Amino acid sequence: MRKILFITALFLNGIALFAQASDEQTIKEIYKSSLTNSKCYSWLDYLSNAIGARLSGSENAEKAVQYTKLQMETLGFDRVYLQEMMVPKWVRGEKEIAYIIDNKSKVNIPVCALGGSIATSKNGITAEVIEVKSLKELETLGEQLKGKIVFFNRPMDPENIEAFISYSGCVDQRSSGAKEAAKYGAVATIVRSMNFRLDDFPHTGNQNYGDLPKSQYIPAAAISTNGAELLSKFLKNNPKLKFYLKQSCQEMEDVLSYNVVGEIKGSEHPENIMVVGGHLDSWDLADGSHDDGAGVVQSMEVVNIFKNIGYKPKNTLRVVLFMNEENGLRGGKKYEELSKANNENHIFALESDAGGFSPRGFSIESDDANFNKILSWKNVFEPYLIHSFAKGHGGSDIGPLTAKSIVKVGLKPDSQRYFDHHHAANDTFDAVNKRELELGAATMAAMLYLIDQNGILITASN
Repeated sequence: MRKILFITALFLNGIALFAQASDEQTIKEIYKSSLTNSKCYSWLDYLSNAIGARLSGSENAEKAVQYTKLQMETLGFDRVYLQEMMVPKWVRGEKEIAYIIDNKSKVNIPVCALGGSIATSKNGITAEVIEVKSLKELETLGEQLKGKIVFFNRPMDPENIEAFISYSGCVDQRSSGAKEAAKYGAVATIVRSMNFRLDDFPHTGNQNYGDLPKSQYIPAAAISTNGAELLSKFLKNNPKLKFYLKQSCQEMEDVLSYNVVGEIKGSEHPENIMVVGGHLDSWDLADGSHDDGAGVVQSMEVVNIFKNIGYKPKNTLRVVLFMNEENGLRGGKKYEELSKANNENHIFALESDAGGFSPRGFSIESDDANFNKILSWKNVFEPYLIHSFAKGHGGSDIGPLTAKSIVKVGLKPDSQRYFDHHHAANDTFDAVNKRELELGAATMAAMLYLIDQNGILITASN
């Protein structure tokens, strides 16, 4: 009996070793294909340089929908289609103006309106400034804020190795600053850009007024990190100085837009759906090459890789290019709405929305059993310098997916330079390295291949 058990164990161990060797060979082919025969960099070139900024509701967003749909139709999907939705249309208007008024001198400050903000009056706003470091500090100042411009100047914490932790630690002043300051009678807010680096690029991003009545909305803008340092220095010398802000942004009526979806039916389990995607929209200050042109073309490249190596997925694979992540998340919500209506069974979703820098690993949103299963593949990724497997947020666009049994994963590129470009005028094609972009696409394809081959674990907690 012991001999039989020993032989059985050897047999099963042999099968496992053979499977791993097969996986390692396929993943080697995946990386080779991406590094030698990819299309993602040329797709990004067109999205960035021929189309440009793609804010939801804009003409360029529509051009991006049509371009990516056309490119996906050449990749051998079983079908490529559009998912309709209404999206916000916010227009920046004329270039914003801001300057410090200190006695009789004026010092210009790089500035941009925050997404969703209202305009100032045609003549702009001139008011004294109160500098704060947090939303909580507003409570202690109370009536002192009335008639003032509130200056949020909490920088990103440089001590964190993971840059997104630093971003999360200060982004509330951008997203909710105007809403909170308006409650105390402030006339506008300006916020230090979310950026480690000291430079002259103001970084935009969405802000919201929550449940405030429209009559209480106040203008909200971001200034560059250099501008924030300078204003803070001036305030120390003259707390009574004034600041001038003028912006002409406007919220228009919602307009029709689309998610772009390409589908390959699974050869064995067509009822099980795996999603890979990024968001097609970008902010309007630049062409959004890192945020999120990179994620869009990497997701498309996954299918190009599978096509080049002759791999046919067992489960249904969908590439989804989501619209309106930046200022509404309508694309992710619409995709989930239609998924529920069609009674679809999603088992896996992978998103790339952290830039086109060198891939380092994955952020995994799952139960312990599936996390440990993915973690067991770490040795297969190590030759490609993929080493970080951590529990965390999968992605904003795939966040709305609520399938009973689903694993959500986000690609984790190196984050150190990401916020130099995030939502700023320097998020351009020249900031993306071709080889880093291709390595990210290969890493995504490798993860999808392993999930497709091995499935996910269905546990009682799912």
